[in-house]
Parts: sequence; C-alpha cells; structure tokens
Amino acid sequence: MTNPTRQFLNPALLARLRALPLHARTAMIGSVSGKHRSPVKGSSLEFAQYRKYVPGDDTRRLDWRTWGRTDRFYIKEFEADTNLRLNLILDASGSMNFGPPGHTRLDYARQLAGSLAWLAARQGDAVGLWTVHPDTTHEIPCKRGPTHLGLVLDRIGETQASGETRLIPALHEAAEKVRQRSLTVILSDLFIPPAELKPALQHLRFRNHDTVILHLLDQAELDFNIDRPARFVDMEGTEHVLADPSLVTRQYREAIAQYLSELDTIVRDTGIDYHRIKLHENPEEVLARFLLNRTPKRGARS
Repeated sequence: MTNPTRQFLNPALLARLRALPLHARTAMIGSVSGKHRSPVKGSSLEFAQYRKYVPGDDTRRLDWRTWGRTDRFYIKEFEADTNLRLNLILDASGSMNFGPPGHTRLDYARQLAGSLAWLAARQGDAVGLWTVHPDTTHEIPCKRGPTHLGLVLDRIGETQASGETRLIPALHEAAEKVRQRSLTVILSDLFIPPAELKPALQHLRFRNHDTVILHLLDQAELDFNIDRPARFVDMEGTEHVLADPSLVTRQYREAIAQYLSELDTIVRDTGIDYHRIKLHENPEEVLARFLLNRTPKRGARS
C-alpha cells in the first residue's frame, strides 16, 4: 500500500530520471567510498598527481617508470572517491501555500525535494532535510540507507506551510551546524529582502557548501493580471488591503522587476547555482534540466 505521506512522489517520473546522476560541483568529503570527487587523496583509479617519496609511504604506489627516468622515487597520488551529502532546506512559510489545493507552491517543492532525495539515496549518497517553520527549524541530519530515506520522505510529506518566513536564520544555522561539505538545495519562494539573503548565502559558501536555490514562482505573481478591485491578503501574516489593480499594477511590476534584478546580482556575486522555476513547468523537465546542468563535462569529474 502506498504511504499516504509520500503521494507527492511520482514513480513514473523517478523511473525516467533514474539514469541521470546527481552531481556536486565542488569536491565532497563523505563518510564512505562513493562516486564523487573528494579533496582528500586516496586510492581510486583517477590519477591526481606525483609527489616525492618519504619514509613510511606505501611502496606499492611507487612509480618505477619515473624512477627509471629520473633516478628519484615518486609516489602516485589518486583522488579519493566519496559519497555526496545532500541537504534539502524546505521553506514552510505561509506563502508556500500559494495556489489551488493539491497544486500549491509547497506541493511543487515537495515533489522536487522528494525526487532529489530519492535519486541521491539510490546512488548511495547521504540525505538530510531542514524544514523551516515560523518558530523553529526541524532538522534530519544527513545519513544513508532506505530507512533514513523513508524518514526524510515522510517529513517532506507531513510538512505544512504557515506563518512568517524565518529562512534567513535557518540558512545561517545550517551553515554553522553542517560541518562537512554538502550539496545544499534551498526550495523557497524567497519572499525576503535580497539584502538579507546575500550574507546567508555567503555564509554557506564560506563553509564550502555547494549551494543551490530552486526559486519557485507563479506566473500570476509576475504578471499581476487582475482587472477589477480586489482584496489582497498577506499569506505570511494577518494584514490585508483593498486595492484597484489599475492604480498599482505598474508599481507592482516595477517592484518585481527590481527584486529579480537584485537576486540576479546576488547570484553573480556569490556564485551559487540558481534556478528560477515557474509553477506551470513540468517537474520532470525541471529536474532533468537541473541534473543535466550539473553533469560534468567530458574529461571532468564531479
């Protein structure tokens, strides 16, 4: 029987995406051997560099051809493969409820987060989850294995959106608590001042996390095509206002354009991997594009 808290998972989508690996763009330090590049030298088959032999080195790694040419002993070093650590940070503020029942921004985020968690676990990687609520942040630390994946998926399915966002404090908290390098994926509508977002992203980057933002927007929020007076409600608070769209449409669109422009500047300055996603887009196409975009070029390794 299908677990009701995991109905956001689409088995057909996962089957079609299973051939696309999830890669990190920076070297990872995991807890077990895996398929991702590590900054630690080890004994995988990927050659890294030569260095001079020192007493105590493993003589089996001596390069005898180099000794024959130079009459000096050199050791072959190889890149150690490691497992990736995927940390998902899911915004659960009230504005994530935008959209019709069953097709809200949070529903879309659940499908993306759950699919990425499943794909990472399938390739032997560790998965963690942070759900960011108005008064607290729930953390499931990174671990491997099917039982742990089940905990992550259940938490994603049980998460409900409400109240004001506290994403910024949560990002700083994650930067401090997650000590090992990770692929950190933030799923949010980013209804926060860009000036507050930049230091949080810089904090994550300073801690060497490969940071990704999946920015979820509805086309209606961008177009603001409302042709009659309406009551507008703050989804993260209790305030509301009656307004004639014909009087505020231009100012609204200018404000949205300025907001997105500031985000683009932050992305360039911090070097994060940013994806602007419209809720009408097919999640399978979004995920495939994301995974392919992170696939190393031929001759490179993740």
